[in-house]
Amino acid sequence: MPHIQECSQGWLPPHCPNPNCIHHRKFSGRAAFKKIGYYTTLSNPNRIPRFLCKHCQRSFSRQTFSTTYWQKRPDLDAKIFMKAVGCMGNRQIARDLNVSPETVSRHIARLGRHCLLLQQQQLCRAEPFREIVIDGFESFEYSQYFPIHHHVAVDKKTGFVIYFTDSELRRKGRMTPYQKRRRAVLEAQLGRAPADAVEVDMAETVAVALSGAVSAVVYSDEHRAYERSLRRLSQRIIHRVTNSKQRRTPQNPLWEVNLLELLIRHSSSNHKRETIAFSKRRQSSAERLAIMLVWRNYVKYRAENRRRQTPAMALGLVGQRWSVERVLSGRIFRSHVVLPPRWAAYYVRGVQTRALARNRRHELTYAF
Repeated sequence: MPHIQECSQGWLPPHCPNPNCIHHRKFSGRAAFKKIGYYTTLSNPNRIPRFLCKHCQRSFSRQTFSTTYWQKRPDLDAKIFMKAVGCMGNRQIARDLNVSPETVSRHIARLGRHCLLLQQQQLCRAEPFREIVIDGFESFEYSQYFPIHHHVAVDKKTGFVIYFTDSELRRKGRMTPYQKRRRAVLEAQLGRAPADAVEVDMAETVAVALSGAVSAVVYSDEHRAYERSLRRLSQRIIHRVTNSKQRRTPQNPLWEVNLLELLIRHSSSNHKRETIAFSKRRQSSAERLAIMLVWRNYVKYRAENRRRQTPAMALGLVGQRWSVERVLSGRIFRSHVVLPPRWAAYYVRGVQTRALARNRRHELTYAF
């Protein structure tokens, strides 16, 4: 994939990249900026044009609007995107591409941020959802003493994945006496996960998924926290519960979310039942899930042998199936998109893992 679009005489910058400039949303015309030359790089011999905003005097180039802005290895993004949803762990990807695992981790984090912005940008064009299916699946971060619960909301008619959040959980289930003692020591040192975390975070998931809707029908299983979550919302909601033991066929009301969870387990190495590729941070798990969400909505067909359309096509958001190149075709500026609260925290890598003394945040000035 060509990581930088070739310069053409007709390309013009759509806006000023300076968030404090009056032209940050859109240039009013050709008189608002001027060309100031070209430059080339070792990775791209094509001439890349440079421009100057006449209002704020900020200089920038065509590369400023590329998803590979400020990358040393701009050829890796598309490869890592597909390998991340192809059930490869970070070290497997690093060995395959002959790069450092840290390089892969940084690219996945950046791809995750791009996918969060892309999904939210597309959702702004969608009609309010009125029939959704909600559920959650359990995984863990750092070790099995720190389980987590990802909450997802899916459109019932099209299978379009709308939104997700996560919650910390307290380790439960059958444990040996040593494991119980070890859990008690960790909770004394690091604190215990909030008892109402699932209820609070699922409420946010549904609230964002039903944004703009006055009333809606929500389908879920018999999880006790979901009923309490729905009581927190202002919409008029009809809650329809399906027994978890009911066969998970297309006739099951929860089919779309069950299928999504199957794909997540199948395509994400960090969510396998038994794996050494588990995420070390909830933050990293969310970034991979954001990539999975965009792949599911825009790149993958709803079914392999029939209904040759993606969920986004079925919803009417796009007219054709997107390639990975289309997903990564242009940079989306954070200042142009209003993210929901949890996704805003994901973007700055603000979700903390208790077991880690240091949780690195996203504080880079130029990289997005």
